[in-house]
Amino acid sequence: MGQAYGIDAANDYDPIVEDIYDFCEVQEIDVDTISHESGPAQLEINFNHGDPVELADQVFLFKRTVRQAALKHDMYATFMAKPHANEPGSSMHIHQSVMDRKTGKNVFAGPNGKPSRLFLNHIGGLQRYMAAAMPFCAPNVNSYRRLVPNSDAPTNTHWGIDNRTAPLRVPSSDGDNMRVENRVPGADANPYLAIAASLACGYLGMVQKIKPGDPVEGSAYRYAHTLPLHLEDALSKLNYTKPLKQVFGERFIDAFQGVKEEEMEQYRKVISSWEREFLLLNV
Repeated sequence: MGQAYGIDAANDYDPIVEDIYDFCEVQEIDVDTISHESGPAQLEINFNHGDPVELADQVFLFKRTVRQAALKHDMYATFMAKPHANEPGSSMHIHQSVMDRKTGKNVFAGPNGKPSRLFLNHIGGLQRYMAAAMPFCAPNVNSYRRLVPNSDAPTNTHWGIDNRTAPLRVPSSDGDNMRVENRVPGADANPYLAIAASLACGYLGMVQKIKPGDPVEGSAYRYAHTLPLHLEDALSKLNYTKPLKQVFGERFIDAFQGVKEEEMEQYRKVISSWEREFLLLNV
């Protein structure tokens, strides 16, 4: 059973975790901590902050490292967003901040250490464009099974201060560490595309000076489900969102959408066990 942050639960996987740490050290993958999460056999891995491309490289290698470590112990590791119907899904939360190239200072904090206007615009961009960026953050049909209310997963684009029910969480921190945590991407997302999409949304917010809504207090689940409900809806939103397509490049978007539409075509041909159970002899 799930034991979030339970020491004993994490100890059950000590042999695998020790191998993961050893393999990461050899590959210079900068893993910070590994702990047990809410779901059965669900582990949380935290990376230290750094350059986005370098971190995407590390996440890409880390997934394969974990799979290999598991196989060594006759187990399988999965990064599927929702492998079990009634258990928490697996995410890839992205903490992001922007540094001034000349000064090295965090532009998300003002002189007094409070959130800057650029930071609020960044959040505004995430709010406005996240639904259209969903194919990069939730790229598979299974991805959307994770995004349901009261499941530690987001369903809308609200933001809040240290509020884990909100998809955009601003952790309590000083000015140097001012950041926003995007809780939308799933563990199944391509780290390069998910990080790029999250930063692109924030970038558009800053250049367009988009003001965010008021931060949510209390549960964000009481608000409407405004994120796409399935991959087809997400692809449609991306197709009709010109600013985001321009940032990525329309040629890339056309190629990406072509691949995803082919995947959807193959998915439509599959008759699920649910359909057979509830429809085969009842309609």
